[in-house]
Amino acid sequence: MPDSQPPQPHSSGASGSSGSGPTADAGVLLLCGARLTDGRTVDVRLGNGRIEAVGTAGSLIAHAARVDLGGYLLLPAAAEPHTHGDTALSADAPGPVPYDVPDVQRRATEAALLQLGHGATALRSHVRIGDVQGLGPMEAVLQARRSLRGLVDLTAVAVPRLLTGVAGADGLAMLRDAVKMGASVVGGCPDLDPDPAGYAEAVLEIAAEHGCPVDLHTDGDDPARLGRLAAMAGGLRAGVTIGPCAGLGRLPADVASRTAEQLAAAAVTVVCLPQGGCGSSERHGVAPVRLLRSAGVRVAAGSGAMRDLSNPVGRGDPLEAAYLLASRCRLRPEDAYGAVSGAARAAMGLPEVRVEAGFPAELLAVRGDRLAGALSLAYSRIVVHRGRVVARTSAVREYCDSAAAVALDLPRQGRSTGAGPGRPTGDEPSS
Repeated sequence: MPDSQPPQPHSSGASGSSGSGPTADAGVLLLCGARLTDGRTVDVRLGNGRIEAVGTAGSLIAHAARVDLGGYLLLPAAAEPHTHGDTALSADAPGPVPYDVPDVQRRATEAALLQLGHGATALRSHVRIGDVQGLGPMEAVLQARRSLRGLVDLTAVAVPRLLTGVAGADGLAMLRDAVKMGASVVGGCPDLDPDPAGYAEAVLEIAAEHGCPVDLHTDGDDPARLGRLAAMAGGLRAGVTIGPCAGLGRLPADVASRTAEQLAAAAVTVVCLPQGGCGSSERHGVAPVRLLRSAGVRVAAGSGAMRDLSNPVGRGDPLEAAYLLASRCRLRPEDAYGAVSGAARAAMGLPEVRVEAGFPAELLAVRGDRLAGALSLAYSRIVVHRGRVVARTSAVREYCDSAAAVALDLPRQGRSTGAGPGRPTGDEPSS
């Protein structure tokens, strides 16, 4: 079951306004001169929220708004499988983090827009319920989801604290209420419950009742517990995700390998957090990504905390997560980016995206000509969601006049004129 079921985008005529904002309905959109990871330079025509055609540069003709992507690498958009909208951007709050509904909604909305600007067009936000806050944070995140419809797909995961024993009765009732409110994923942190196995079993039962996916926080340092979870998770059709699982990396290699094989057999996805942890479920380190992948486990990467007390400098940037997977975990750039795009979308139950006709028009253009360089210097970005440009970040790098700069022919991005990169230019033919 996918995290969200977005409405089908409506089709209106092509927009001929050269000053169209990032949320303007462009109808049919032509992306011109984009470079693909295989080295080709292509035009891509989008319509009705999908990729209609891909052809060599200059081969596609459409009376449509055009976006010049010369100098940009075109990729499937990133997705964010693990964020915390209820605590995001709260690190600088004086005193306790405010949890009133308007404040949480504002922070969750701002955080989602920041992550959209980084290139993530679908977000899964883990929201703590219970304690004194009750269902207020869930209500706030769901309100943020509604206000962001059409810009980014936001999904809420209900995260209760306790689910077993006498104290867990309220948590079970609240978890069911959260699903009725609109939380489409059930989750939590078994490690914090006196009966971790009982907690996981309760979550899986509620997920089976409602046909929801499961997404659990765990450090993953107890192989027996993970083995039991894998055994229970095997029959849940909607899918089970766990993370950040940094504790797996602290286990002996043979034990970690056997555990990874159990997770792979049960089709459990692991979401690692290379940029840092979140809350008390993360200690130190990153999940053993290469070991998990070699065992056949689907590994996605998320951002975790975004400028809250767990990580006051968290950026929520999927390309930074991919960069860290490449630099620290020694993944190939293609595999590292796949962890924040294809694997992340699959973990969230979303359809695959390729830059090919027929696939969803969820795209990210990054200035550069190779993926490795884009992960290293991904400053300028253009984000396409449901076939239209919804976010744009432009960086200008200039050097003072000097013999060294001229001799080295250093890359220099000048200030654009006219509509500029990423801005639709109407239906006039390209020069």
